[in-house]
Amino acid sequence: MKIFCERLIEQRKMNKMTQREIADYLSIKQPSYIRYEKGDAEPSYENLVKLADLFDVSTDYLLGRTLF
Repeated sequence: MKIFCERLIEQRKMNKMTQREIADYLSIKQPSYIRYEKGDAEPSYENLVKLADLFDVSTDYLLGRTLF
């Protein structure tokens, strides 16, 4: 889970997005998204796919299963 949190933060910053913007994109509240970044919650499969699409990376990359 740690690598997911790190990559999520990395991708958000690389794409110059705020936590609120991503939460809005996912149709969730900002505190829920913050829990993803802290590792206190895991996104649903649907939201994981949306995050991968948003950042133009694979779900495997976000989950730490591949290097890119």
